[in-house]
Amino acid sequence: MSEDHVNAEHAEAMRALKAEREELMKTKTLEKGLLLVHTGDGKGKSSAGFGMVARSLGWGMQVGVVQFIKGKWKTGERLFFSRFPDQVRYRVMGEGFTWDTQDRERDVAAAKAAWEESKAMIADPTLDFVLLDEINIALRYDYLDIDEVVAVLTARPNDKHVCLTGRNAKPQLLEIADLVTEMTLVKHPFEQGFKAQRGVEF
Repeated sequence: MSEDHVNAEHAEAMRALKAEREELMKTKTLEKGLLLVHTGDGKGKSSAGFGMVARSLGWGMQVGVVQFIKGKWKTGERLFFSRFPDQVRYRVMGEGFTWDTQDRERDVAAAKAAWEESKAMIADPTLDFVLLDEINIALRYDYLDIDEVVAVLTARPNDKHVCLTGRNAKPQLLEIADLVTEMTLVKHPFEQGFKAQRGVEF
């Protein structure tokens, strides 16, 4: 088969695919604020959430970020988004990883304070996108009332995008979400003895 014949077949296949896609896109007419959940045991949940924060900023949108777990330690995302104080309301509310604090009462208090801030951001009409980073971990340990969280998310303003990250997302969240992505661990440098590194893990 000649190269010209292969190219002609490819062009014909792409024309058919384009026509099929155009017909499909005609059926996609809805637009509203979405509830997105990034979960799973693989890396990339927070990274994906912060990627959408950056994308929102590119469109001139106003964004709120609440970090439930990571605590006060310095991260690349925090350093970067602090450069956009007019567009990003960034709140670090966590006390650190649960195995570091070893104090459930303190963790519960921090999670509840973070949730109060989250509710305010979700209700704020000036914010277009809200990232609740690692809220799933707080819910996993029952630091928050899942029924209240579901009620607030379900009643959010119709045009408000909200993204939740963290492993072990509750089934109730998966049920009400518009998009659920599960990050799957295939291979990780930590297993090979590498420590967390700037620009990759934090």
